[in-house]
Amino acid sequence: MIFITLGSQKFQFNRLLKAVDGLVENRKIKEEVFGQIGNSDYIPENFESRRFLDHKEFECMMNRADVVITHGGTGAIMSAIKKGKKVIAIPRLAKYGEHVDDHQIEIVGEFKNLDLICECNDIENLSDALDKVTTHEYKKYESNTQRILDNIEKFIDLI
Repeated sequence: MIFITLGSQKFQFNRLLKAVDGLVENRKIKEEVFGQIGNSDYIPENFESRRFLDHKEFECMMNRADVVITHGGTGAIMSAIKKGKKVIAIPRLAKYGEHVDDHQIEIVGEFKNLDLICECNDIENLSDALDKVTTHEYKKYESNTQRILDNIEKFIDLI
């Protein structure tokens, strides 16, 4: 299953929804797709969607998904990679009214450089990104929280 999550910010991401809808309609995407579409104006015609999910519903969809398609927000990306999901991240762009600036290009680029996700900066390449994400082996996310806590503990012990 493919899970699309577009977050809860006030911005639409119609461009992404239209692209996925077209790929489903043209049978380039054959598996089940579900979209959490947030504040987008476009309502998909070829896959099921809801504007918002509660925490339990979101976790259920994330757990069911093989692939997660998301915007370039760190929260959405981190939620997916922590669960070991294959992620395609598409930055929201200011020129389309999807955000106030283009900072998501940098966020997506950094996750790509770490080989944790598939970057898709051009929505026209989404079909290629879907092919790539299913065949490429991405690195597994490793939290450094424990290392940070250990360093803090060592520092406190030195005081």
